[in-house]
Amino acid sequence: MQNENGQNVDMYVPRKCSYTSRLISAKDHGSVQINVANIDPSTGTFTGEATAYALTGYIRNKSEGDMAFTTLVNEKDASTMSS
Repeated sequence: MQNENGQNVDMYVPRKCSYTSRLISAKDHGSVQINVANIDPSTGTFTGEATAYALTGYIRNKSEGDMAFTTLVNEKDASTMSS
């Protein structure tokens, strides 16, 4: 679809699961998106930004949501510590 300026824009951009990279459909009512606050390591205060993690209902239905979320946060933490 194009807007008045001739730029291509989509009406609906589907989300992807942060853990499995599966598309989250509009009808997946078991999916969640959790925002985790970014903390300044030197002062321990909130930086005003957050990182969003999306999990499908499939992962939550298999009772692996907690493990998936913990893995994602630990990977992000490890990548920020090394840089």
